[in-house]
Amino acid sequence: MIRAAVESDAEAAALVLRRSITELCARDHNGDPERIERWLANKTPDQLRDWIKSATNAAFVATRDDSLVGFGLIRDDGHILLNYVAPDARFTGVSKQLLAAMEDWARSHGLTRCTLQSTATAARFYRARGYRVGNDDALRKSL
Repeated sequence: MIRAAVESDAEAAALVLRRSITELCARDHNGDPERIERWLANKTPDQLRDWIKSATNAAFVATRDDSLVGFGLIRDDGHILLNYVAPDARFTGVSKQLLAAMEDWARSHGLTRCTLQSTATAARFYRARGYRVGNDDALRKSL
């Protein structure tokens, strides 16, 4: 189930982001502890609470059996900032559902395009959903 995130989701969402980055994004960080720590530095419950309550963001969570298994964040200009899933939810459609929720939110707010910066790990996922590289290396999709 996908729903709007609330501040009380921040702790579980931070755990999902941290596990996803550490366990699923090895292609991007190559197991380099310093690189991983830099990537995780702002993936804290406090930072997620700030992102969730920000008026310039829309945050979404995916839940399964009362557990939070995914987190997505889109800025009010259509730039997707985060789309992460728990390792045990990988390949179950969670990322697709979060992406669809963010794209639907963008459409409902009058936006005609979404953009994002993808990890190497997720680039194929986004290309399969219609995202294409723009002239600034961001991936773009017309809605």
